[in-house]
Amino acid sequence: MKEIHVEEIIQAVEKLCIEANYNLGSDVMASFRQALAQEESPLGREVFERLIENATIAEEEQVPMCQDTGMAVLFVEIGHDLHITGGTLHDALNEGVRRGYVNGFLRKSMVNDPFERKNTGDNTPAIIHYDMVPGDELHITVAPKGAGSENMGALKMCKPSEGLEGAIQFVVDTVDKAGGNPCPPIIVGVGVGGTMEKATYLAKKSLLRPVGEPNPDERLAKVEKEILERVNKLGIGPQGFGGVTTALAVHLEVYPTHIACMPVAVNLNCHAARHKEITLKGRDM
Repeated sequence: MKEIHVEEIIQAVEKLCIEANYNLGSDVMASFRQALAQEESPLGREVFERLIENATIAEEEQVPMCQDTGMAVLFVEIGHDLHITGGTLHDALNEGVRRGYVNGFLRKSMVNDPFERKNTGDNTPAIIHYDMVPGDELHITVAPKGAGSENMGALKMCKPSEGLEGAIQFVVDTVDKAGGNPCPPIIVGVGVGGTMEKATYLAKKSLLRPVGEPNPDERLAKVEKEILERVNKLGIGPQGFGGVTTALAVHLEVYPTHIACMPVAVNLNCHAARHKEITLKGRDM
């Protein structure tokens, strides 16, 4: 059995919140440059040039790359043989978010209640997904998610008879309906299977994959490619101004489901596909 003190967790999460909002991943920047070279629309190319410039300035000057610094979405993998000391893991994660958004001068966007809508003032509570895994380490991924893209997600409880084509068409229709609202070029996260909440979780988690990295299952990788081609034929383009690059990638994840079910969830990520991660190693007790 190993242990980690909550203060180490708090400091790690604080740093991840700030870095995720200041420093866009190299995979996203590479996808921008590749898309810039392929984009046929003059206005679309100009948008990519501005996106690259914006991300570069944000990293150099250590300021947020977007005014919407998002809800703090955390994916946490906890080793079975790890013990948290000094407090609870849940409280430590939220305290890390609080410090990150306050000390990093990040916009606080969380409201205390969906109806009363009073700002909590520190961007907590975070949205936290927990997963127990073998080992004695703690892996934390912070993925800030802005409302513009989150609002354009969708879920459909498809009939099994709709099959693969029905699922693909729902994804394409969702992107088409979203238009320029999610700040394209987007990354399209797709989850199919399980229950309705499992499908939405899969769609969100798929966005953590490096941009354009195909599903390891060759069959699913082909589906991702087909969806991407159909989405980019919509002509929405960068920032909705038209062009051949509406999406940079499609990431699909699947899970077993009931004989009478085929839930399909779509979670869109704007061009600021932000996430940073860390693995904290436990110490001997």
